[in-house]
Amino acid sequence: MVTRELCKLPSFFTTVLFGKIDKDNTEFVTRDAFMDFWVNSNMMTMDSATQVFTILKQPDHDYLTKEDFKPVLRDLLDNHPGLEFLKSTPEFQERYAETVVYRIFYCLNRIGNGLLSLRELKRGNLLDSLRHADDEEDINKVLRYFSYEHFYVIYCKFWELDTDHDFFIDKENLIKYGNHALTYRIVDRIFSEVPRKFTSKIPGKMCYEDFVHFILSEEDKSSEPSQDYWFKCIDLDGNGILTHIELQYFFEEQLHRMECMAQEPVLFEDILCQLVDMIGPEDDTFFTIKDFRRCKLSGHFFNVLFNLNKFMAFESRDPFLIRQMREEPSLTDWDRFARREYIRLAMEEDGEDASNASGDVWDESLESPF
Repeated sequence: MVTRELCKLPSFFTTVLFGKIDKDNTEFVTRDAFMDFWVNSNMMTMDSATQVFTILKQPDHDYLTKEDFKPVLRDLLDNHPGLEFLKSTPEFQERYAETVVYRIFYCLNRIGNGLLSLRELKRGNLLDSLRHADDEEDINKVLRYFSYEHFYVIYCKFWELDTDHDFFIDKENLIKYGNHALTYRIVDRIFSEVPRKFTSKIPGKMCYEDFVHFILSEEDKSSEPSQDYWFKCIDLDGNGILTHIELQYFFEEQLHRMECMAQEPVLFEDILCQLVDMIGPEDDTFFTIKDFRRCKLSGHFFNVLFNLNKFMAFESRDPFLIRQMREEPSLTDWDRFARREYIRLAMEEDGEDASNASGDVWDESLESPF
């Protein structure tokens, strides 16, 4: 009540706020102690984002780390009615919390150093999403960061690729993603850690956090973090521009794959004209990241170069997908992908249950909550 009604903050900040005031761990906070903290910390003069930043950060830091969000996620898991079913599977609670934090840092920590600044927090929509989660009983309606269905899709996609279940995937695992949709050249660039340094600390291995960044980038190439991710992949010399030579290097493998599938090959010259018309760069001889920020078709640009399945799907102009986009323009490409995949996974799970063959995916230390 105090956190939400008096402080005007989401109720999930109760534990961390209590800890800030109760520094001696007495497990008791008086009215005077609360008022003393709120006034002496200048909370009354701060906007909501600055209040959240001040409450979450460590005293000697001017940034937030992933660890700083743990108390908020613990409060969320303990008290949100839409996540109550997870209480019987603490392993999944932990994975859910990890995934939410990874998504927050993917969207907000654009520098990618794992240290979230006040400026980055203010530029994002995290506080709005937390308030939405506080008001909405169905956690799956909170599409930004907190949807359980979104977490389930990400985790299952990782588990499908991690065939030996050591919680790492390598090039040969990732090349199978999306029914072998990606080219070897783009997977090589990902594992060269050009778009983002891996946190796995094991050469040639991508951990779960790295995969979260990958799948969010792959399934919504119109978002700014995704544009940055793929731009760095294509920018072979790292000079901040994409030249026609660099584009041709990646399209060559696409062309070869099309020929192997007996698809009618498309000359690079024709593709290049399409890409220029699509993005409308300030200079026709190269592309900059600013060019992509102005264009809603940046996703297709990248798919042309290294995702054959999505390239062909766009070219065929699937009327069902077009109607979906028109009917629900507020949904992102990621939202649509996650919904489709969740339905598919749920149907597979039901089918396995019916044949008494479920549980293979959830062997070892993790069990299905369904």
